[in-house]
Amino acid sequence: MSDPVLITKLKESLLKGERAVLCTVIEKKGHGPRDVGSKMLVTEEGDPFGSIGGGGMERLLIKQALDVLKTGKCRTLHFAMGIPPREGMIAIDSQCGGEVKIFMDIIKPEPRLFIMGSGLIAKLTAKFAKNCGFEIFIVDDAPTSTHNNFPNMIIINDRFPESLKQVNIKNSDYVVILHGDTFFELAALRHALDANPSFIGLLGSKNKMIRHKETLKSEGYSETQLELLHGPIGIDINAETPEEISISIVAELINKKRS
Repeated sequence: MSDPVLITKLKESLLKGERAVLCTVIEKKGHGPRDVGSKMLVTEEGDPFGSIGGGGMERLLIKQALDVLKTGKCRTLHFAMGIPPREGMIAIDSQCGGEVKIFMDIIKPEPRLFIMGSGLIAKLTAKFAKNCGFEIFIVDDAPTSTHNNFPNMIIINDRFPESLKQVNIKNSDYVVILHGDTFFELAALRHALDANPSFIGLLGSKNKMIRHKETLKSEGYSETQLELLHGPIGIDINAETPEEISISIVAELINKKRS
């Protein structure tokens, strides 16, 4: 498989909000099946695209790639292909008579942040999050949901909650609900929970979060699903002003993104 086809497969995974592992031959000594720079892609489902040697090495790489996705940490593997393995090397049943190093790199989709609400804290959170690399979507039907308040961001300001049909949340996305109205919050929470994103945060008190969880649990949402909810959103920095609260929210998003 040529690199352009492999890159197309990678793009398809990223557009679906899925991660993948790109395995690249970074060093070769002696004889080996492929040259330095050869690549193989492994999707979250464990499907391989491209080849860097075939056989037992690729089967092991697929298992290793899934573990890399689980741990979130890249790694390098050193294979002995038909030669006595030295310390740290993995012996492969092969007649090649050489050794290769494979770097396994996690490729992630660009983070997207869906902000439900368009008040002052939403405005400031969107501004700070955009400066930190998030692609921003604003969902609200209030008069404050404008491009003047949210420049260079995607705004969905049709009638709520019908507008949620236009909100296509992926598994890699982040959702924060910064509104305040109970009906709005619960509708947004249901939509987010059904989509199963990476993060759902709710602005407000601990009591509000408890009550919303009780309501959602009575509607059939499981404890496992409800564990996805974070609230009150924002790391504890004793924030008081809208600016400080917004910074604490974005700090929590960054912490989640980097962890």
